[in-house]
Amino acid sequence: MRVELLFWEGCPSHPRALADLREAMKELGLDPDRIVVREVRTDADAGREHFVGSPTIRIDGVDVQPTDDEPLGLTCRVYHRRDGRISPTPDPADVHDALAAAARTATADNQPAA
Repeated sequence: MRVELLFWEGCPSHPRALADLREAMKELGLDPDRIVVREVRTDADAGREHFVGSPTIRIDGVDVQPTDDEPLGLTCRVYHRRDGRISPTPDPADVHDALAAAARTATADNQPAA
């Protein structure tokens, strides 16, 4: 299982997102040291990465809160929490659920979890 956090340095939200991601991984018995943290530095990088803003968390290449038609680029991302609030980081429950689903799939496929 590959867990990534992509960020743009101009956005101040990525440390909180990383902390939430690490906490969710610990809760699920997954190794938070396996998180791949990558900075997206240019618009060209954003295009190659299909980066819709910072922070972005992907598990096995799938965004924890997929977007439909957000523009790609170096920007701060806006998330919608389950309770309807707007947030600069994904809902921790979405992160937890995405990790749990990927861990179940990895186990079912006999792949080692992160």
